[in-house]
Amino acid sequence: MSRSPLLLALLLLMRPVAPAAEKSLLIEAPMAPPAWAVLERRLLAANVPACQEFYRKYYDAAGNLQAVLRWGADDGPDDAFENFNRWPELHALGASDEILRMYLTGWEGMLRQYTAARTTEVPIARQGMYYRDFCVQSDWMHHGEGLQLFNRMGLSVPTLPVYQERARRFAGFYMGEDPEAPNYDPAHKLIRSMINGSRGPLLRKATATDWVGDPFDPTGFDAVHGEHNFAQFLAHYEEYGDVVGDHFLNLVATTLPTDAYLLANEPKYKAWIAEYMDAWLGRMKANHGIIPSFVDLDGKIGGPEGKWWNNAYGWGFSPVNPVNGRRENRNRIPRAIIGFSNALLVTGDQKYPDAWRDMMDAVNANGRMIDGRMQYPTMYGAEGWYGWQSRPWNVGALELWYMSMRPADRPRIGENEWVGYLEGKNPGFPEKALEGDLATVARRREVVRRDAVPPERRLADNMLNYNPATIAALTQLMLGGLPPPADGSLLSARLRYFDPQRKRAGIPEDVGALVSELSDTRTVVTLVNLSPTETRTVIVQGGAYAEHEIVSATLDGRDLPVNGSAFTVELRPGAGGTLTLAMRRYANPPTVRFPWDRG
Repeated sequence: MSRSPLLLALLLLMRPVAPAAEKSLLIEAPMAPPAWAVLERRLLAANVPACQEFYRKYYDAAGNLQAVLRWGADDGPDDAFENFNRWPELHALGASDEILRMYLTGWEGMLRQYTAARTTEVPIARQGMYYRDFCVQSDWMHHGEGLQLFNRMGLSVPTLPVYQERARRFAGFYMGEDPEAPNYDPAHKLIRSMINGSRGPLLRKATATDWVGDPFDPTGFDAVHGEHNFAQFLAHYEEYGDVVGDHFLNLVATTLPTDAYLLANEPKYKAWIAEYMDAWLGRMKANHGIIPSFVDLDGKIGGPEGKWWNNAYGWGFSPVNPVNGRRENRNRIPRAIIGFSNALLVTGDQKYPDAWRDMMDAVNANGRMIDGRMQYPTMYGAEGWYGWQSRPWNVGALELWYMSMRPADRPRIGENEWVGYLEGKNPGFPEKALEGDLATVARRREVVRRDAVPPERRLADNMLNYNPATIAALTQLMLGGLPPPADGSLLSARLRYFDPQRKRAGIPEDVGALVSELSDTRTVVTLVNLSPTETRTVIVQGGAYAEHEIVSATLDGRDLPVNGSAFTVELRPGAGGTLTLAMRRYANPPTVRFPWDRG
């Protein structure tokens, strides 16, 4: 008898107790319960019942979304899957296994729903909006948003067979391996259209209907983008026709081969990521350091006319918003940095963040004095640079600093409360951030309770802002990481934790962790056990995916040589201590395998 993915996941969680890592450290010194640790445990706990209420309101027992299913960039499949944004990370931080059960059930339910859902007017989706568990066609702003759940569930269930099979299949859609999805041109090293998917690329101009979906009357619905009638839906996408050729948005697609590489470090996935990203680095070099938004099917930057800024969501994309009648700048270049981060993760080569830094400098080199004030551009079109602002262009500045850890990259970020805390300038940040996130959970839980919209008048995106899962402070403080944005990226973290007693990802019960200092070679973290009666054991891992080598751990003058990706800490009841970790970043092949499953 076949087993459901959910049952398999639960069986994996019930495996025998895992052995501790060979390198271990004992912490016995008493520590008064810090306010930040108490708040961390409260926040992990508060998320769970709030998410349960959300799930019961908007999903049935089989995981089916209780809403009107539509195709389209406004309220389509990607928004449905976004309802579980941050749930995989929440579980991987240490929240209840109930979070895992709900999102796995919802994932399978929505895959069934959108595979069965069909359009009448949109040609590509007449046989189903999903095919082989993947959206048939979309751009990588929306693909990435809809794949956040899948991309990050490997943090908790990396050995789940259906996850592993899908990770390899999805990667194949973009590596030229799948004849049903000929998205990639290996000769020119490009993805052939900005709109692509499990049925291949769109190789003609896109219509507004391709973007919006079948006609419907929005009366009585909450159209969150402000449209009042279907004509406005169509008008929104009138200028979105140019999609053929490669586009910097497609760099988000590198997450799929990265997912597959993290399973077993099969060389072909790393090779493809490097091949594709190196082709883009070459295009940047040929384009004065700036990544183009249009590469034609022959591999020519900007096509025969050299319009490197072309294509929807490109450098020169400023369409009219029919709701207000104004042109709005919609350059989606912030998403492109995902490719640079993925390439660094799998290769450890700093040439990828270096290229992003060079682009920032190249854009800002076009600053000029306007009305006596220095202004910097954000857009480029047929008339040259535009979209002027008073501050230097700093898209991706936080991510760049996090990847490089170069002090020279720090000023690009500007004011940032978390970075200021890591620099010792904002000591009250942990409590403030955790209390703020607790308030967010409570506020969103109350909104869910007050929501009286019936399922037949509910669109897939209506409850995105009601989702109570709140992890920003926990990610920054516990992991020393960047809270994953809504873009399809993986988790970037300096540390992760595993519970060897329960044999699962996440920090053990009663344990708090606070990362208070980061540099290229050093991490400072405080661990505390709030239980007055129980000893807790935690495995500390370097990096979200064991990519960082922990050279040694120092506690109260005692040095523990680690020289590996993880070590074990045993915390006696009520004990705590501050560890200084010497580290080599991006030194190891990244993996989603848990510490006890690695050699």
